[in-house]
Amino acid sequence: MEKFVIDGGRPLSGTVRPAGNKNGALPILAACVLTSEDVVVRNVPRIRDVASMINLLEGLGVAVEWLDDHAVRLNAGALRAEDGLRREDAERIRASFLLAGPLLARFGSCTMPPPGGDVIGRRRLDPHLDAFRALGARLELGRDIEMSAPTGGLQAGEIFMDEPSVMGTENALLAAALTPGSTVIGNAACEPHVQDLARMLVKMGATIDGIGSNVLRVQGRAELGGCDHTVGPDHIEIGSFMALAGVTGGEMRITDVDPDDLRMIRLVFGKLGLHSELDGTTVVVPGDQTLRTAKDVGEHKMKVQDGPWPAFPADLTSIAVALATQADGSVLIHEWMFENRLVFTDKLVGMGADITLCDPHRAIVSGPCRLHGERMTSPDIRAGMALLIAALCADGRSVIGNVDQIDRGYEAIDDRLRALGAQIERVPEDAQVAVG
Repeated sequence: MEKFVIDGGRPLSGTVRPAGNKNGALPILAACVLTSEDVVVRNVPRIRDVASMINLLEGLGVAVEWLDDHAVRLNAGALRAEDGLRREDAERIRASFLLAGPLLARFGSCTMPPPGGDVIGRRRLDPHLDAFRALGARLELGRDIEMSAPTGGLQAGEIFMDEPSVMGTENALLAAALTPGSTVIGNAACEPHVQDLARMLVKMGATIDGIGSNVLRVQGRAELGGCDHTVGPDHIEIGSFMALAGVTGGEMRITDVDPDDLRMIRLVFGKLGLHSELDGTTVVVPGDQTLRTAKDVGEHKMKVQDGPWPAFPADLTSIAVALATQADGSVLIHEWMFENRLVFTDKLVGMGADITLCDPHRAIVSGPCRLHGERMTSPDIRAGMALLIAALCADGRSVIGNVDQIDRGYEAIDDRLRALGAQIERVPEDAQVAVG
């Protein structure tokens, strides 16, 4: 176990390239199970969640070869579905459940241990299971979930999600791509990483219409081939770096972005006073900005509310809270998707932030507040990044423990922050460090 020691108050400036999308890489890696041919995936973020997915695949018999630091070749030709997923690996990440769709479609059965992941609230598996039932699967629910396809395999049909679940949609896509016939997925999620998975499945031989919309029409195939696919940039990481620049007052250029993925992020951050510009595929955050929250018409308090794409991403809600602590004005943050996402705000209050937690889903943030260094523990990936953002703009020294959580979603974040001018050090958990 390790922790970060941060001396705050320094502007972060420079150029940074975002890593590949964490939430895109995981289902794309899982898609290798759909074929016996080679699948090459590029721009893979080297983070803990990816390492956990690779371990799961290797445990099933997938041959894995790293071609360079961010490119991997996978071959599931000798995959042993009967061995099942190693429980200890499955319980490390929620994305372990993304292997259900490919295993069920290719082999006709699978047994899935309960998935792990961030404890940010209830995260339903029902959309996944409803999708498999719509394709004819039989389920037995116990400690593990046992699934089996009817004789002859899954059957194409109509799936209507009871909520636009991202992973549920991805699992439905993965299963439908290897199910011959036409499957329609209604009320589908359409986040950038869902679109990225769909584009990869097209390369593998499926036909998918409606990519980017909430209705996906999949013409599945009895066999899929290999492909070479590059994971898209991580819009959540891009938003995190934008907020870092804003709270520290530095000028930052974030290269190789997809501008369409940033429309709502730039709009909401702009209402928090953080303005940005596009220079082709580079987003530029000017330095020395005075952050000031906008008011809604009638002088009403501004609200930041997350939701399914193209609404503001839930994974940036914690980041928006940290940004709002440095903005002049008051804003209501409404995280309606996960009831534990805002629990971490007590740590920001301990640093001097003015935050009123109204209920598990809503917080009022008033600023700007002069934050001071504090000793904290990261409860999940995004809260950990929010605490890191706060520490980097705070006066004095902060210590953040349990940085494994941050490492799950942000590649070599301490090295990349040092390159931008941050004073941050990774030390063993038992190292004695004063704060304040």
